[in-house]
Amino acid sequence: MAQPNIVLIGPPGSGKGTQAARISDRYTIPMISTGDILRAAVKAGSPLGKRVQAIMAAGALVGDDLMIDLVRDRLAQADAAHGFILDGFPRTLNQARVLDDMLPDRKMLAIVLVVPNNVLERRLDARRICSQCRTLYTTGTLYGGSEEELCSKCGATLLRRDDDNLETIRARLQTYRDTAEPLIRHYRERSAMAVIDGSVAPAQVTAAVMSHIEQTFGK
Repeated sequence: MAQPNIVLIGPPGSGKGTQAARISDRYTIPMISTGDILRAAVKAGSPLGKRVQAIMAAGALVGDDLMIDLVRDRLAQADAAHGFILDGFPRTLNQARVLDDMLPDRKMLAIVLVVPNNVLERRLDARRICSQCRTLYTTGTLYGGSEEELCSKCGATLLRRDDDNLETIRARLQTYRDTAEPLIRHYRERSAMAVIDGSVAPAQVTAAVMSHIEQTFGK
């Protein structure tokens, strides 16, 4: 198989993290998320990490230029030489164009997960995160269930994320809609692209994802 270089695109709650982890395991390539990049840069204490730490300490958002520098630095690491999955980058048309310029000789596959808004709202409203190991779960009780749930990995209590409330969820979905269409259009014109129904069972999504990867990069 040629090196699989994959960009995952989808709204919050579409299952990008789950699918990225499965792709990573299947093809032994790194799963690279913007959140992981930021945390790793701060932990490493690199010059870029110190800039990120100062911005976050001030309560500000990491800007486009700095995020691009962080991704460029991450993709230059040895484990990304034989392929990668990007989750959370690019988020804008400008970031997509810069990524193309970073990797002019690499074939890219953009995988777009499509899920109806009502399904996304239910998923995000039911989402919980482990207070210790940060594993994500979807509870069986939707819209305000109060039963305590425990992590199956470490036994710690599952918590509701502060931004997983309906008002914030709808704002986040609108933000995604505002930025996604130009991004999707860019990849439709410039690269291989697969649009996959993300509302079905995760195993079905994975099967469709793997099929498109192998059609694009070979088995």
